Amino acid sequence: MTRCGTVGWLAVICFTVSLAGCVHTGAGFVPAEGDLLFQDLDSSPLCDAIEDVTSGVNGAGLCHVGIATLQYRGGPQVIEAYGAAVAARPLAEFLARSKDNAGRPKVIVGRLKEPYRSLVPAAVRRARKLLGTPYDQFFLPDNGRLYCSELVWECFRDSAGRPLFDLTPMTFKPPGSGEPMKVWKDYYAKLGVPIPEGVLGCNPGGLSSSDRIDIVHAYGRPRGWTNETWRRMDRLAAGEPRP
Repeated sequence: MTRCGTVGWLAVICFTVSLAGCVHTGAGFVPAEGDLLFQDLDSSPLCDAIEDVTSGVNGAGLCHVGIATLQYRGGPQVIEAYGAAVAARPLAEFLARSKDNAGRPKVIVGRLKEPYRSLVPAAVRRARKLLGTPYDQFFLPDNGRLYCSELVWECFRDSAGRPLFDLTPMTFKPPGSGEPMKVWKDYYAKLGVPIPEGVLGCNPGGLSSSDRIDIVHAYGRPRGWTNETWRRMDRLAAGEPRP
């Protein structure tokens, strides 16, 4: 298929799905300042456990999120609570962490809807001020530490200082179960603290489903992602004839 034919077919895809489901997938995408980069990591059983007890937009398995900033250290960076502390890392390093079966980064991009875009500059400034804050392996509020989605929750606030995103009771139980997953029992036993079941918090999956953002780009395909654009592209790649 020619390049023009490919572009034309992708345009048809985006036209035939609903606007809410039309996600940019072309090469050369650069995040906007303040975009949220949601990631499906494969780094540990804990990442899988986060995805098993939370639900992302369109079924995506998401266990991490960072904040894009363009005008920092000479190139696109992602400010994230990852590893030992909140840090800014090159976008390319962030994207290289996990890939789907086609070798694409398992990252989708959320962007604040227009009524909230004015909050981005202050949010990025807050994120930069929080660089070096220790990572919160306890996933608890107000303890002088931050986990990935808590960083986002902390940074995005309205002019009165109220958080843009909601907190919800956390759960460590898989759907349909009354017991926390074994991986969580073992994890918190090693930390020597109770599992914070029901404590207010947030997670990447929940943030990705917020009605305050639009998903504007998919670098690749996270586990479980069922966006209609990807389904159509997969069928095209498999040789299915055009409708």
